[in-house]
Amino acid sequence: MIPIIPKPLDDYCVAHTTRPDPLLDELAAYTRAHCQFPQMLTGPVEGRFLKMLVQVTDARRVLEIGTYTGYSALSMAAGLPADGTIITCDIDPETTRIAQSFWARSPDGGKIELILGPALETIRALPADMQFDFVFLDADKENYVNYYEAVLPRLKPGGLLAADNTLWSGKVLAPKEKSDHAMVAFNTRVTRDPRVEHVLLSVRDGVMLVRKR
Repeated sequence: MIPIIPKPLDDYCVAHTTRPDPLLDELAAYTRAHCQFPQMLTGPVEGRFLKMLVQVTDARRVLEIGTYTGYSALSMAAGLPADGTIITCDIDPETTRIAQSFWARSPDGGKIELILGPALETIRALPADMQFDFVFLDADKENYVNYYEAVLPRLKPGGLLAADNTLWSGKVLAPKEKSDHAMVAFNTRVTRDPRVEHVLLSVRDGVMLVRKR
Protein backbone atom coordinates (compact mmCIF):
# COMPACT_ATOMS: atom_id res chain seq x y z
CA MET A 1 0.00 0.00 0.00
CA ILE A 2 1.43 3.37 -1.06
CA PRO A 3 0.90 5.97 1.71
CA ILE A 4 -1.60 8.70 0.84
CA ILE A 5 0.34 11.15 3.02
CA PRO A 6 4.14 11.26 3.56
CA LYS A 7 5.39 8.92 6.27
CA PRO A 8 6.67 11.72 8.55
CA LEU A 9 3.19 13.25 8.55
CA ASP A 10 1.61 9.84 9.12
CA ASP A 11 4.00 9.28 12.03
CA TYR A 12 2.96 12.67 13.41
CA CYS A 13 -0.70 11.57 13.27
CA VAL A 14 0.15 8.38 15.14
CA ALA A 15 2.08 10.32 17.76
CA HIS A 16 -0.88 12.64 18.34
CA THR A 17 -3.52 9.91 18.56
CA THR A 18 -4.45 8.14 21.80
CA ARG A 19 -2.29 5.07 22.09
CA PRO A 20 -3.90 1.67 21.47
CA ASP A 21 -4.28 -0.89 24.21
CA PRO A 22 -1.01 -2.85 24.61
CA LEU A 23 -2.78 -5.99 23.39
CA LEU A 24 -3.49 -4.25 20.06
CA ASP A 25 0.17 -3.30 19.77
CA GLU A 26 1.07 -6.93 20.40
CA LEU A 27 -1.44 -8.10 17.79
CA ALA A 28 -0.03 -5.67 15.23
CA ALA A 29 3.54 -6.83 15.92
CA TYR A 30 2.51 -10.50 15.67
CA THR A 31 0.73 -9.87 12.37
CA ARG A 32 3.74 -8.08 10.91
CA ALA A 33 6.03 -10.93 11.98
CA HIS A 34 3.89 -13.91 10.95
CA CYS A 35 1.38 -12.91 8.25
CA GLN A 36 1.86 -12.52 4.52
CA PHE A 37 0.05 -9.21 4.08
CA PRO A 38 0.69 -7.07 7.18
CA GLN A 39 -0.29 -3.94 5.23
CA MET A 40 -3.87 -5.14 5.68
CA LEU A 41 -3.70 -4.18 9.36
CA THR A 42 -6.10 -1.42 10.31
CA GLY A 43 -3.44 0.32 12.41
CA PRO A 44 -3.54 2.67 15.40
CA VAL A 45 -5.04 5.79 13.80
CA GLU A 46 -7.85 4.07 11.91
CA GLY A 47 -8.42 1.68 14.80
CA ARG A 48 -8.95 4.61 17.15
CA PHE A 49 -11.12 6.31 14.53
CA LEU A 50 -13.37 3.24 14.30
CA LYS A 51 -13.62 2.96 18.07
CA MET A 52 -14.65 6.62 18.33
CA LEU A 53 -17.24 6.24 15.56
CA VAL A 54 -18.78 3.34 17.47
CA GLN A 55 -18.76 5.39 20.66
CA VAL A 56 -20.19 8.65 19.31
CA THR A 57 -22.99 6.85 17.46
CA ASP A 58 -23.90 4.84 20.59
CA ALA A 59 -23.75 1.73 18.44
CA ARG A 60 -24.82 -1.53 20.04
CA ARG A 61 -24.71 -3.88 17.06
CA VAL A 62 -21.86 -3.80 14.52
CA LEU A 63 -21.26 -5.78 11.33
CA GLU A 64 -17.73 -6.16 9.99
CA ILE A 65 -16.96 -7.60 6.57
CA GLY A 66 -13.32 -8.68 6.55
CA THR A 67 -11.72 -9.75 9.83
CA TYR A 68 -8.07 -10.45 8.94
CA THR A 69 -6.23 -10.83 12.29
CA GLY A 70 -8.89 -9.04 14.29
CA TYR A 71 -7.37 -5.61 14.99
CA SER A 72 -10.37 -3.62 13.79
CA ALA A 73 -12.92 -5.88 15.49
CA LEU A 74 -11.11 -5.58 18.80
CA SER A 75 -10.82 -1.81 18.39
CA MET A 76 -14.54 -1.47 17.76
CA ALA A 77 -15.47 -3.89 20.55
CA ALA A 78 -13.71 -1.61 23.01
CA GLY A 79 -16.09 1.17 22.00
CA LEU A 80 -19.23 -0.89 22.53
CA PRO A 81 -21.25 -1.08 25.75
CA ALA A 82 -21.07 -4.29 27.78
CA ASP A 83 -24.09 -5.75 25.96
CA GLY A 84 -22.91 -4.67 22.50
CA THR A 85 -22.05 -7.18 19.79
CA ILE A 86 -19.96 -7.41 16.63
CA ILE A 87 -20.58 -9.97 13.91
CA THR A 88 -17.44 -10.23 11.81
CA CYS A 89 -17.22 -12.18 8.54
CA ASP A 90 -14.20 -13.76 6.90
CA ILE A 91 -13.21 -16.80 4.84
CA ASP A 92 -9.64 -17.35 6.12
CA PRO A 93 -9.37 -19.86 8.99
CA GLU A 94 -5.67 -19.13 9.56
CA THR A 95 -5.77 -15.36 10.09
CA THR A 96 -9.01 -15.60 12.05
CA ARG A 97 -7.43 -18.15 14.40
CA ILE A 98 -4.88 -15.46 15.23
CA ALA A 99 -7.74 -13.01 15.76
CA GLN A 100 -9.56 -15.35 18.12
CA SER A 101 -6.44 -16.03 20.15
CA PHE A 102 -6.07 -12.30 20.85
CA TRP A 103 -9.77 -11.70 21.44
CA ALA A 104 -9.68 -14.43 24.08
CA ARG A 105 -7.18 -12.34 26.04
CA SER A 106 -9.29 -9.17 25.97
CA PRO A 107 -12.17 -8.23 28.27
CA ASP A 108 -13.96 -7.07 25.10
CA GLY A 109 -13.42 -10.29 23.16
CA GLY A 110 -16.72 -11.78 24.27
CA LYS A 111 -18.57 -9.11 22.29
CA ILE A 112 -17.21 -10.50 18.99
CA GLU A 113 -18.82 -13.30 17.00
CA LEU A 114 -16.87 -14.66 14.03
CA ILE A 115 -18.74 -16.27 11.14
CA LEU A 116 -16.53 -18.09 8.64
CA GLY A 117 -17.76 -18.23 5.08
CA PRO A 118 -18.50 -15.93 2.12
CA ALA A 119 -19.83 -12.70 3.59
CA LEU A 120 -22.69 -12.32 1.12
CA GLU A 121 -23.99 -15.75 2.16
CA THR A 122 -23.55 -14.86 5.82
CA ILE A 123 -25.52 -11.63 5.41
CA ARG A 124 -28.33 -13.42 3.56
CA ALA A 125 -28.53 -16.03 6.33
CA LEU A 126 -28.93 -13.50 9.15
CA PRO A 127 -32.40 -13.13 10.66
CA ALA A 128 -34.57 -11.03 8.38
CA ASP A 129 -35.20 -8.40 11.05
CA MET A 130 -31.57 -8.05 12.18
CA GLN A 131 -30.27 -4.51 11.70
CA PHE A 132 -27.00 -2.78 12.53
CA ASP A 133 -25.98 0.60 13.89
CA PHE A 134 -22.54 0.52 12.30
CA VAL A 135 -20.91 -1.43 9.46
CA PHE A 136 -17.20 -1.65 8.65
CA LEU A 137 -16.33 -2.88 5.16
CA ASP A 138 -12.77 -4.05 4.53
CA ALA A 139 -12.77 -7.16 2.34
CA ASP A 140 -12.22 -8.14 -1.31
CA LYS A 141 -12.56 -5.00 -3.37
CA GLU A 142 -14.28 -6.59 -6.36
CA ASN A 143 -17.34 -7.24 -4.17
CA TYR A 144 -17.57 -3.83 -2.48
CA VAL A 145 -20.65 -2.78 -4.44
CA ASN A 146 -22.31 -6.14 -3.71
CA TYR A 147 -21.52 -5.87 0.00
CA TYR A 148 -22.83 -2.32 0.06
CA GLU A 149 -26.14 -3.28 -1.52
CA ALA A 150 -26.46 -6.29 0.80
CA VAL A 151 -25.87 -4.38 4.04
CA LEU A 152 -27.55 -1.04 3.36
CA PRO A 153 -31.07 -2.44 3.94
CA ARG A 154 -29.81 -3.80 7.28
CA LEU A 155 -28.34 -0.47 8.37
CA LYS A 156 -30.64 1.47 10.65
CA PRO A 157 -31.74 4.96 9.54
CA GLY A 158 -29.03 7.30 10.78
CA GLY A 159 -26.57 4.41 10.99
CA LEU A 160 -23.05 4.61 9.62
CA LEU A 161 -21.06 2.50 7.19
CA ALA A 162 -17.29 2.96 6.91
CA ALA A 163 -15.58 1.45 3.87
CA ASP A 164 -11.80 1.10 3.94
CA ASN A 165 -9.24 1.50 1.12
CA THR A 166 -11.45 3.81 -0.92
CA LEU A 167 -8.48 5.78 -2.25
CA TRP A 168 -6.70 2.51 -3.06
CA SER A 169 -3.18 3.94 -2.88
CA GLY A 170 -4.25 6.69 -5.28
CA LYS A 171 -5.09 4.21 -8.03
CA VAL A 172 -8.69 5.46 -8.17
CA LEU A 173 -7.32 8.41 -10.17
CA ALA A 174 -5.99 6.22 -12.97
CA PRO A 175 -7.51 2.73 -12.62
CA LYS A 176 -5.91 -0.15 -14.50
CA GLU A 177 -6.45 -3.39 -12.59
CA LYS A 178 -9.78 -5.01 -11.82
CA SER A 179 -9.55 -4.00 -8.16
CA ASP A 180 -8.84 -0.38 -9.16
CA HIS A 181 -12.00 -0.23 -11.26
CA ALA A 182 -13.96 -1.92 -8.47
CA MET A 183 -13.04 0.82 -6.03
CA VAL A 184 -13.95 3.52 -8.56
CA ALA A 185 -17.30 1.79 -9.12
CA PHE A 186 -17.96 1.63 -5.37
CA ASN A 187 -17.16 5.30 -4.80
CA THR A 188 -19.35 6.25 -7.75
CA ARG A 189 -22.23 4.09 -6.51
CA VAL A 190 -22.15 5.74 -3.08
CA THR A 191 -21.85 9.22 -4.56
CA ARG A 192 -24.93 8.72 -6.72
CA ASP A 193 -27.04 6.99 -4.06
CA PRO A 194 -29.92 9.20 -2.82
CA ARG A 195 -30.43 6.89 0.17
CA VAL A 196 -27.28 8.17 1.88
CA GLU A 197 -25.03 11.12 2.59
CA HIS A 198 -21.32 10.54 2.61
CA VAL A 199 -17.81 11.94 2.91
CA LEU A 200 -14.61 10.46 1.48
CA LEU A 201 -11.80 10.87 4.01
CA SER A 202 -8.07 10.60 3.41
CA VAL A 203 -7.53 8.53 6.56
CA ARG A 204 -4.81 5.97 5.93
CA ASP A 205 -5.77 4.48 2.52
CA GLY A 206 -9.07 6.32 2.33
CA VAL A 207 -12.31 5.77 4.25
CA MET A 208 -15.72 6.38 2.71
CA LEU A 209 -18.03 7.30 5.58
CA VAL A 210 -21.69 6.76 4.70
CA ARG A 211 -24.76 7.75 6.73
CA LYS A 212 -28.08 6.20 5.85
CA ARG A 213 -30.82 8.82 5.57
